[in-house]
Amino acid sequence: MDRNIKIKGRLKWYLRWPILLSVIAAGIVIAAFWVDHRAGYAALIVFAVHVAVALIISLTGKPALTDELINFGLDYGQVQKKLLYDLEVPYGVLDASGKLLWENRYLAEIIGQKSVHRSIQFIFPALDISQVLKMEEVCYRDISYNDRIFRTEFRWISVQEFAESNKVLDFKGDKDNMLIAMYMFDETEIRRYIRENQEQKLVAGMIVVDNFEDAMNSTEEVRRSLLAALIERKITKYMQSYDAIINKIEKDRYVFVVNHKHMSAIQSSRFSILDEVREINIGNEMSVTLCIGVGMNASSYAQSSEWARNAVDLALGRGGDQAVVKAGEKISYYGGKTKQVEKPTRVKARVKAHALKQIIQGKEQVFIMGHKIGDVDSLGSAIGLYRAARTLNKPAHIIINEITTSVRPVIQKFQNNPDYEADMFIRSNEAAQRMDENTALIIVDVNRPSYTEGPELLSLTKTVVILDHHRQSSESIEAPVLSYIEPYASSACEMVAEILQYIGDGVKLRPIEADAMFAGLMIDTNNFCNKTGVRTFEAAAFLKKSGADINRVHMAFRDSMDIYRAKAEAVRHSEIEGDMAYAVCPADGLESPTIVGAQVANELLNITDIRASFVATKVKGVIYISARSTEGNDGINVQLVMERIGGGGHSTIAGAQLTDMTEYEALTYVKSTVRSMKKEGAI
Repeated sequence: MDRNIKIKGRLKWYLRWPILLSVIAAGIVIAAFWVDHRAGYAALIVFAVHVAVALIISLTGKPALTDELINFGLDYGQVQKKLLYDLEVPYGVLDASGKLLWENRYLAEIIGQKSVHRSIQFIFPALDISQVLKMEEVCYRDISYNDRIFRTEFRWISVQEFAESNKVLDFKGDKDNMLIAMYMFDETEIRRYIRENQEQKLVAGMIVVDNFEDAMNSTEEVRRSLLAALIERKITKYMQSYDAIINKIEKDRYVFVVNHKHMSAIQSSRFSILDEVREINIGNEMSVTLCIGVGMNASSYAQSSEWARNAVDLALGRGGDQAVVKAGEKISYYGGKTKQVEKPTRVKARVKAHALKQIIQGKEQVFIMGHKIGDVDSLGSAIGLYRAARTLNKPAHIIINEITTSVRPVIQKFQNNPDYEADMFIRSNEAAQRMDENTALIIVDVNRPSYTEGPELLSLTKTVVILDHHRQSSESIEAPVLSYIEPYASSACEMVAEILQYIGDGVKLRPIEADAMFAGLMIDTNNFCNKTGVRTFEAAAFLKKSGADINRVHMAFRDSMDIYRAKAEAVRHSEIEGDMAYAVCPADGLESPTIVGAQVANELLNITDIRASFVATKVKGVIYISARSTEGNDGINVQLVMERIGGGGHSTIAGAQLTDMTEYEALTYVKSTVRSMKKEGAI
């Protein structure tokens, strides 16, 4: 019998009853002596015998009773052990180092009896036991073993807690000793059913031939029916190869449903149907391009269909010839390699101009807002819309928070000018105090809310209009009353110039307003070298007729010596990697380093064999990446590269913003992104 083991609790006091009775008996003996000495001696003799017997029983009976209690506990423990051994859940006990001390029958059937006294890490090599030993109380890990998947629970067992909870025996040993209980739940079948259920879910999608009419018009009339049949056959055959159900609902529109399990293969092929349809050539001068939208992981088929429609709208807004997969908040893009083709018709511009006129006439005031660190295109297009609103007799204000060197030559012509109101230009905080429900807010040259001069203003009115030439991204302004986004346009000034020609006969630009718009058009096209089409020159002709002076614009935007030196320094230290150029533009001493960075990116394209350029500029802790690409088939789509790192833009003009890194780290990040995308075939 271990003397360290003692009896405690109620049983302890129960065994001490003879001693308590001895106290009572002592009182009786004293009382007997008080009554009669002879009776007292007799009682004393009986008391002595009682005490002797009580001591004998206490000294000899207690160990025997303790043994009996321990034996009972052991027998009871054996019953529990038997039940635990036969428990239909694999169960084991580990020591504090992760060594397996004991296993029940079902765990032994899985790993074998010889695994006892071995580290659990040796038995399950994929399990990181160090992470298990760091757990607070309990942790869960998935373990794959013999083609089975077990959700395993590890839980600390404290001997101290057992000692404190025990009410019969008092253990005075090492209370800090810890053990680990391990439960393994076989979830192989459950997970297989979950996976099969997920794979069998239907995913809704939509396919739109985004240039159907243009492709048909570029084909001989006798071959148009054949072209339409080839397009339909290609699309139908491709989708049926993935067991999809596809139905043509319009001449240029299809809907389909496909099992979720096929989506990984479709995405891995990067929607090869885009390339297959583009290669159709039966004499059509224009390649056929598609927009595909897919809604995945939706809670219902109706929601999946709605997400597919939203994805198609996003693909169309980004210029077409691409697929967009919307899975909740996550949006993935595929394709989009081809350059946007300018549409020769201006019908859409006329329709949008008429709608914008009705919106302005229906509101009491108009606010026009561009993007942060506004450039000349943003300001010029805002000035054009300002003139439209004033012609319609509506108060108008342009929101601009920071007047940079790039826009100062334009703004100076309007400030202190008696022909213009003193509050023509206001800050976003002042605009927030003036705005109400009867305000029309027009967003120009940007379609991402976080990039606007005042994102908080978007919630102050329900009448929001978007006019932009950048491709849409997953971040978009919610529920605009009018959205006119044309990625093929060279600039926002080009779009506004077209709108002004249709918004009303009374709209006439003043010469300094025409100068501002012409400057935006000229700078965004890099002196009419990038993204210029017939409509670009038509817009320039309209501005010229309105009084724009090319020489006056050119003189206003000449560079200072500091800017010229910064550009030369950036070009001198640029790095060439294959057909890509990378450079860091110094920001010290420059008021608008981001504008200079964009100019450096344009300059690098003048180097022989350079197809794209990336320039990093640091402003107030943020790294601004300016990306440029050459026009035509030789250039790459820099927008796809910028989107991969969180930015956006055009196929030839794009940008992004990075934080928590240096300019050189940002360029390294861009380089690795370009390499991986080239390897994937994404650019």
